[in-house]
Amino acid sequence: MTTPRPETLAKLTPVLTKRWLSPDAWRIGTYEQLDGYAALRKALKAHPDDLIQLIKDSGLRGRGGAGFPTGLKWGFIPQGDGKPHYLVVNADEGEPGTCKDLPLMTHDPHALVEGVIIASYAIRASRAYIYIRGEAVHAARRLRNAVQEAYDKGYLGQNILRSGYDLELVVHSGAGAYICGEETALLDSLEGFRGQPRLRPPFPATHGLYASPTVVNNVGTIASVPPIVLGGADWWKTMGTEKSSGPMIYSLSGRVANPGQYECSMGITLRELLELAGGMQPGHNLRFWTPGGSSTPLLAAEHLDVPLDFEGVAAAGSILGTTATQIFSDQDCPVYATYRWLEFYHHESCGKCTPCREGNYWMVRVYRRILAGQGTHEDLDTLLDTCDNILGRSFCGLGDGATSSVTSSLQYFKQDYLDYIEGRTAPKLSEKTLVGAH
Repeated sequence: MTTPRPETLAKLTPVLTKRWLSPDAWRIGTYEQLDGYAALRKALKAHPDDLIQLIKDSGLRGRGGAGFPTGLKWGFIPQGDGKPHYLVVNADEGEPGTCKDLPLMTHDPHALVEGVIIASYAIRASRAYIYIRGEAVHAARRLRNAVQEAYDKGYLGQNILRSGYDLELVVHSGAGAYICGEETALLDSLEGFRGQPRLRPPFPATHGLYASPTVVNNVGTIASVPPIVLGGADWWKTMGTEKSSGPMIYSLSGRVANPGQYECSMGITLRELLELAGGMQPGHNLRFWTPGGSSTPLLAAEHLDVPLDFEGVAAAGSILGTTATQIFSDQDCPVYATYRWLEFYHHESCGKCTPCREGNYWMVRVYRRILAGQGTHEDLDTLLDTCDNILGRSFCGLGDGATSSVTSSLQYFKQDYLDYIEGRTAPKLSEKTLVGAH
């Protein structure tokens, strides 16, 4: 196990995670003792437009995967239109490897609640929703308790802190569909319809929830708002890089000595993250990894020093995504890992569009054939051709994300595929998995 160097330890920047280990951190009393709701008091004295400008100046970008500038998204909301405005928090965290929002809501739910109130005030919303994944029962229970505590203390409801501002906040549990992590499918589900992505345009900024102006933000994005209000935009930009400001929670899982959440300045490298996490597990050497979850292209050991910010990861040919950093070693098979991810995407496809529905269905079957030792060289061309017909042609990003591990694993680990096809690697699946696969 490695001991982190002082300069690497300095990359740890606990902002969103600073209260996680406090006793009863999820209770409002603890939260108030540790700067809780101080940002709200400050925000309610400011003009909503000034808050939007503050978030723009901070450079905060969405923590849900796309990295879209948060202040810019807030600014898209038309004002004086006579329509109700809504804030919706996307807490439907469900992608393989992604696990930063659930501990945040479990250990520090008031950080999210306070962020919701400030963001809603900034966009002039009188109603807000937190859409949480149905399986996240414990986190939802903590959230609902936090919301009730906030109502009891006057932070929610009518005339918040005697400011004249009113806000109702609802925690809504979904039914456990990964597609509802896509913002327009989430809105359909929230309205009581089947969760399927909508055609865009129109965009949620003008025609979102109940056809009204809506901002949809990730948990980590909204929870970042109170610290920015308290510390200021310049303080926030002391962390991270010029175009990727602030800290980020990196979720390390897999073949690492100490898996968990590491909140660091954006731009840290995997080499430094592994150093913080005690290195690889004994007997394991890094072979491949995901920088942002299973929907992001794989990177290899050669990418150890890629800056983990939006620009650095993109330059390496991947996406920062949700910073779900899954670590695989020389004892793991990239072909099998890709197959398991594809099974997930095939299962979670909503079926609305043909490329995603049919493409993932058939790619799963091709992988089963390869892993059962019955693959052909033509199968590799079939996989790439299928990815070409899914990428950019699916109704939403689920289809695009499903192709990422296929194309990247073929780019870096084509020999592993050939070893199965040409008989050098023993089959990992039995022939009974091929029933109905042809």
